[in-house]
Amino acid sequence: MSTRSGELVTISKLKLFDKLLSIFRSLRFRVIVLVIAAGVIPALILRAGMIGSYESRAISLRTADVQNQCNILAGLLRDDNYITDPSSETVNAQLNQLAEIYTGRIMVVDSSMKVIQDTFSLDAGRTIVSTEVVRCLKGRSDSEYNRDEGYIEITVPVYNEDGTVITGVILASVSTDSINNTIDIIRNKADIIVISIVAAMIVLAITASFVMARPLRNLENAVEGYTEGYTDQIDGTHGYTETKPVIDNMNKAISTMRKIDDSRQEFVSNVSHELKTPITSMKVLADSLLSQDDVPVELYHEFMVDIAEEVDRENHIINDLLNLVRLDRKAAMDLKSVNINELLEQIMKRLRPIAAARDIELVLESFRPVIAEVDETKLSLAFTNLMENAVKYNKDAGWVHVSLNADHKYFYVKVSDSGIGIPEEDIEHIFDRFYRGDKSHSTEITGTGLGLAITRSAVVLHRGAIKVYSKPQEGTTFTVRIPLTYIA
Repeated sequence: MSTRSGELVTISKLKLFDKLLSIFRSLRFRVIVLVIAAGVIPALILRAGMIGSYESRAISLRTADVQNQCNILAGLLRDDNYITDPSSETVNAQLNQLAEIYTGRIMVVDSSMKVIQDTFSLDAGRTIVSTEVVRCLKGRSDSEYNRDEGYIEITVPVYNEDGTVITGVILASVSTDSINNTIDIIRNKADIIVISIVAAMIVLAITASFVMARPLRNLENAVEGYTEGYTDQIDGTHGYTETKPVIDNMNKAISTMRKIDDSRQEFVSNVSHELKTPITSMKVLADSLLSQDDVPVELYHEFMVDIAEEVDRENHIINDLLNLVRLDRKAAMDLKSVNINELLEQIMKRLRPIAAARDIELVLESFRPVIAEVDETKLSLAFTNLMENAVKYNKDAGWVHVSLNADHKYFYVKVSDSGIGIPEEDIEHIFDRFYRGDKSHSTEITGTGLGLAITRSAVVLHRGAIKVYSKPQEGTTFTVRIPLTYIA
């Protein structure tokens, strides 16, 4: 398998990054919309505020002005006793003049709500029924702005000569057409300003989006260059400061995935080697027997024993591979309460004959009874591998000490030996599959090289942790920590 083909997983992962880039490109349109909205919305608010503020101010000033003129007229009506005798030419002229100035209509109503003067000459002599007039006769001067009809209505009381009794009411209705015309002018100019702002924001947003997207386009080209095989890493030197950590993380991910690919290739190579070696030995032995016509029974028996051993070796490798596959797939846990003290004693009992053959002392030290929720089969496999290795890689007449302890949350198993130890440069790789420090695949010490990988997978499935401490020729200590209660 070539290096580039071995990185197919990396390239497939980078397709996700391509999708992220396409999202960034689609976000560019959203940025344009947001920038335009950020300019248009304040402009519209300002437009509405300007028109509303002018309208409110203009109506307030017009109302105050008309009300002031009506107060002056009320004084004239009082002085001339106009409510009783509405024949004063001077007052009538003043009423007509005020009505003309404000393009409105002025009526004078007496205390019986009879209209005694109307600048429009429509309702003179008639009785008017008006809530505003009634309130004004009770002493409450009022004003009302009708936006839909376009007028301001004002009521002002007229008192008698000594100012103690309200004898009549001035009812003035003035047009707001001039104010509305001014508002229309302001509205048109505000619309022009808003349109200009929108146009400017569109140009600014598009320009800014292209400038801002340039580093992303460079990044896209870099990703494309990597996926096509032109480069080994993604170059983020011409991007934003904020994108550099993303690029660094992507390059780290690429490096990690490349290591995974290399590890996978090495794993396949090692599996092939381990499976092929027993078959090769059996083939040689079988061919040797077949090449001889009269094979002595002793030699035939010896070769068949060797073939049987190679078959057992092949079967052992296959079983370990199957165990590893089951653990990798995270098969369902068969959880139950297990006495860990008894579990370790059973494992120790099975190993004592092997240890005794080399005069290796096996010691189990339990500090307290431990009951835990575990998968007994998987955990037994893990502890068996640790203890078998402690015996296998030990010195003759050495020792293996196993201890069990617990606290309120975890239980701890420590396996220590007086064996050959592990070189420091190999410690970080000992849980790799088929890893051997000398890379020679020597068969002096039998095994598949999968034991510690299986052990670590079983421990991890129990949400536990495993650590190793070792010095060459001084021994090795494995420490395993497992929760007392399985954490789903």
